[in-house]
Amino acid sequence: MYRQEHPKPQFERKNWQNLNGEWQFEIDQSMSGEERGLFNENETFPKKINVPFCPESILSGIGNIDFMNSVWYKRDFKITKEQASELIFLHFGAVDYETIVYVNGKKCGYHKGGFASFRINITDFVRTGNNILTIWAKDPMRIGSSNFTANEDDMRNRMIPRGKQCDKYHSYGCLYTRVTGIWQTVWLEFVPKTHLEKVKYYPEIDTASLTVTATLCGTATLKAQAFYEGRLMGETSITCQSGTVTFNISLKEKHLWELGAGRLYDLKFTYGEDEVKSYFGLRQIGLDNH
Repeated sequence: MYRQEHPKPQFERKNWQNLNGEWQFEIDQSMSGEERGLFNENETFPKKINVPFCPESILSGIGNIDFMNSVWYKRDFKITKEQASELIFLHFGAVDYETIVYVNGKKCGYHKGGFASFRINITDFVRTGNNILTIWAKDPMRIGSSNFTANEDDMRNRMIPRGKQCDKYHSYGCLYTRVTGIWQTVWLEFVPKTHLEKVKYYPEIDTASLTVTATLCGTATLKAQAFYEGRLMGETSITCQSGTVTFNISLKEKHLWELGAGRLYDLKFTYGEDEVKSYFGLRQIGLDNH
C-alpha cells in the first residue's frame, strides 16, 4: 500500500491530488534515455513500481539492490477544467539525486539534491483531461572521475552527497543499501492565484501568543485563527498585499507541549479564496549555566 496521508500537515490545502501508487519504471544504466526519447508521451516502460518506495526496496515491487545510474518513471493524471483555472504545483517529498521533469513530453523542471522537498510550477504545461508525467532521476553513485576505480581517492572525488549509502554492492560497517530516485510522496496542489505562499511560527510562552510571518501573493484580507480542541483561542484579520507580513495572535488559554502530551493548537488561514490548515505547539528550551 502506498502512502496516502497529506505529506505537509503543517501547510495543508484541501485541493490536492496524491500521485503515489503504480508508475511505469525503467532502469537507464547508460543514462541515454533522453537521447532515446523516453520522455515522449507515447513511450512506455516495461516495469511497474510502487511510488514512493525506492526501487531498492521490496515494497516498491522492484527490489534491485545493485547500482543504478539513473531511472525513469511515467504515469498519467487527469486535470479538470476547474483545476486548470488555478496554479498547479507538482510537489516531491524527495528524489535522489538529480531530477528532470517532463509533462506531456515537454521538459518543465529540474532539481538537484536528494534529501530536500521541492515543487515545480507546471501550470503552463498541463491540459484539461489526461496528462502524461515523466520523471528522470540521475544518481550515479560510483561515478567520481571519468574512469571509475573503487579506491579512496575516487570516493573523495565524488560530488554527490551520499550520507550512509553504501559505496560497495554489499552493506558494511554503518553503510547500507542505497536509495535511488523517488523515495517520498509525489503530489499535485491546486492553488488560487491570490494565495498564501509560506508561513513561519514564533510561539511565545510568557505572553501566551503566537507571532506569524507570512509570505503572500496577491492582495486580499488575511484571516488567521487558532483553536485548541476545537475551541477558538484567538484570531487576527489584516488586509495585505504581495510580500511578507508579520502579526501576532493572543491566546485565551495556555497549554504547553510536554513529552508524551503534545497539546497542539490548530491553525486556519484564509487569504482570498485560499485556505490553509496548520498547527503549532507552545514549548520553550533553555540552558542554565549553573
